[in-house]
Amino acid sequence: MNEIRKSSHVVLTSHSNQTFKKSLPLKWGARNPLERGPIIATISEKENRNAIGSHSGSYTVYRALAIAAGQFPKDHRPDLENTQPTAEVKPQESWFDPEKIVAIDPWGGHVQEVFKEQIKQGYNIAPTIAVTQAHLYIPEIVEAIDKGRLKIDGKVVTKSKEIKITKVALEPVWYLPGLAKRMNIEEGELRKILFQETGGMFPELVTRPDLKVLLPPIGSATAYIFGNIDDLSNPDVKLSCRVHDECNGSDVFGSDICTCRPYLTYGIEHAAKTAQEGGVGLVVYYRKEGRALGEVTKFLVYNARKRQEGGDSAKTYFYRTECVAGVQDARFQELMPDILHYFGVKKIHDLHSMSNMKYDAIVGSGIEVVNRISIPPELIPEDAQVEIEAKKAAGYFTDGEIKKEDELDRVQGRKLDE
Repeated sequence: MNEIRKSSHVVLTSHSNQTFKKSLPLKWGARNPLERGPIIATISEKENRNAIGSHSGSYTVYRALAIAAGQFPKDHRPDLENTQPTAEVKPQESWFDPEKIVAIDPWGGHVQEVFKEQIKQGYNIAPTIAVTQAHLYIPEIVEAIDKGRLKIDGKVVTKSKEIKITKVALEPVWYLPGLAKRMNIEEGELRKILFQETGGMFPELVTRPDLKVLLPPIGSATAYIFGNIDDLSNPDVKLSCRVHDECNGSDVFGSDICTCRPYLTYGIEHAAKTAQEGGVGLVVYYRKEGRALGEVTKFLVYNARKRQEGGDSAKTYFYRTECVAGVQDARFQELMPDILHYFGVKKIHDLHSMSNMKYDAIVGSGIEVVNRISIPPELIPEDAQVEIEAKKAAGYFTDGEIKKEDELDRVQGRKLDE
């Protein structure tokens, strides 16, 4: 068994013979995409792989089940003809900084073009980013139009009261050295923890230190652009931005115990209005259900909050989550700005978020934030008042200032994300 030492951490590998000659090298952050190299995580030709994991994120297991059931060909190769983006996301300087983007592959939406020759040579290279056009029809937007807050202009808002958008789907692609540095941890230690805490799902994390990229089996993200996609990188063009973490119960099914859907639809309305006024809007939807703890945990917490003596209260809002889950919030917002950097965002004029963790992550990554906008009081459902009061007391941003309550600070111990 070979030993590879990095700093004080030892990585043990018994698979040095799996380093294949046909595996294309990767140089993360290289300016030329051919020098950077394609991400190859397909399994049709294992000798070509230069990444850990597989494409499609959390859907990987479904594909495996379909193959096991004989309903999916193992050797399938995607036909990428006419799948190219409907709008171009132009390379930004942030693409060439190996520390600026570590959670997605900035070239993942260009593989049909920049890696055309490698595909012709037989390499099974799959995109991790896709760009298309769409219309949004949302009841709250129809209401905003009917009440005159939004106007039908035929360019952003159609006569049928739909909003024209460009939407971008992004699969997670983790550059492990950069990810470790972002987390202030040694790469070897990060690999070990990822391996252990996933039940040994990816042995290559500890047996293949030569593979520096992981495609984790987690949810993807979707960006919705209102207006000219090129304006996202122009700091002189007003940008309205909402970075939103998934809340299926509210976002899709309209649960009124939280403010997630109202915040999302208000962000969409503001993004559309900004685009109509000559600016650009951006809403990024991250799959981090229940503060990345999942819906089962979320519903257990709901039950615990409602059944506690004295009923649901702001003072125990976050505490009950920690009792059930062992932590109040499992999201790691320091990876969130990578998608903003993918679009070249340098300045956000209006950021729709109460979260200090999101704000700190964005500003800490080098993006300027001019204004922070909290949800208007009239959009807060009655049953969500406990959530809002808990967030205010915990130190969340609201109405241009941070409010704290000593008693809650002692119980919760730290500021929390929304």
